[in-house]
Amino acid sequence: MAPPSASRDSRGPLGPFDLIIFDCDGVLVDSEPLALRVCVDLGAELGWPLTEEEIIHRFLGRSERAVRGQIAERLGEEAASRWGVSYRERLDAAIDTELTAVDGIVEALDAITVPHCIASSGLHAKMRRTLGRTGLYERFAGRVFSASEVERGKPEPDLFLHAASRMGAEPARCAVVEDSQYGVRAARAAGMRSFGYAGGLTPAAWLEGENTVVFDDMRKLPGLLNGG
Repeated sequence: MAPPSASRDSRGPLGPFDLIIFDCDGVLVDSEPLALRVCVDLGAELGWPLTEEEIIHRFLGRSERAVRGQIAERLGEEAASRWGVSYRERLDAAIDTELTAVDGIVEALDAITVPHCIASSGLHAKMRRTLGRTGLYERFAGRVFSASEVERGKPEPDLFLHAASRMGAEPARCAVVEDSQYGVRAARAAGMRSFGYAGGLTPAAWLEGENTVVFDDMRKLPGLLNGG
């Protein structure tokens, strides 16, 4: 059963939203630099040398299915399969030894009283690993949604609309916290207000656009959600 929505007439600590939808990688857990490093190495090894900027532009915020499709188109199915296996092994090793929560996110979550959930391009198994490693999983248990549950991933709106439906919230009353250009585009397509976190890998200019607030310090998020 979905949790009750915040009062529509409420402002103050609840702000104008009934639901806050968080992306996971780069918003809750600082996994994107680890993934970037692994992708640079694999691209060089398998015959598709990619710069960090190219990887951020092509892959950041996309589902595993969408990324694999790009790799297969460029290198073929066999190489895409090898990339996928090696990527998961290397990233898991890095997560187990290096992963931390995004700076300031714990303080932000402690201050947010509105119902909140996760809607990520990542698979459930990956999120259990990353959120568990950083001590955040229990904050979202039972409220974690993956692109594997919908037909189309970001930048299409399907995942965010799915999360809102499961949580019993109207899209117009939802805020999305994202760190990728594909994520903020998906939020706009879903009719939701987006908050683009530019404290990670994505340049602020890539996040800017209609119905979007760009910020670079997670500690500021509660105030921004409340209209500050």
